[in-house]
Amino acid sequence: MELPDQLPELSPAYPAPATGIKSWAEDDRPREKLMSKGRATLSDAELLAILIGSGTTRLTAVDVGKLMLQGVGNDLNALARESVKQLCRHPGIGPAKAITVVAALELGRRRKEADAPARATITCSRDIYNLMRPHLLDLPHEEFWVILLNRANVVMRKTAISRGGVAGTVADPKMIFKEALEQLASSIILVHNHPSGNRNPSGADIQLTKKLKEAGGFLDLPILDHLIFAEQGYYSFADEGIL
Repeated sequence: MELPDQLPELSPAYPAPATGIKSWAEDDRPREKLMSKGRATLSDAELLAILIGSGTTRLTAVDVGKLMLQGVGNDLNALARESVKQLCRHPGIGPAKAITVVAALELGRRRKEADAPARATITCSRDIYNLMRPHLLDLPHEEFWVILLNRANVVMRKTAISRGGVAGTVADPKMIFKEALEQLASSIILVHNHPSGNRNPSGADIQLTKKLKEAGGFLDLPILDHLIFAEQGYYSFADEGIL
């Protein structure tokens, strides 16, 4: 049998066998790229590739993502309106992958519809006390918390660092600053409660505050206050001028 002089080209929708994503440079692989450069650097097709997980013998997961987008005119809203059955019409997409994409897009829709909760802004020690009342009021044991703030003194997160007994709890500086660095906080507020109702700081409280203040200075993470919470009031290191 004679072969034709020129072999027909493959359809653009089904390119030649793909080189696997694992053979790509690490910075180009969607998962690694998200880890090293951040989610905002990924294209829509690359984000879809992470959801899809794998491609076909001829298509990488990124190729599959591109074809999915092309099939809806590169409109994510149109993609979100497709059913599992409709998504399965795209090359390389079966029910399991289609369900994953539908679930992810539905989460995005719900997030968009949800009202973003107002975040508290700290302007004085009373704001700190009111913020922590739901967490520390009536506790029979000590807890140590950190409040992480952005540059506008808006609360980014409040986290319990340790829980102890009636007489005290251990606050590990490494855990405090690890949390702040991971969240890219601009400043920190320390809070712990005294179940006894005594608002005055102990010698250990004062020493710990000094230690954390010095460490925060090296890391450019200032400690704005250390509040001792009691049921009938509080003690603010900042208000007392000893921070």
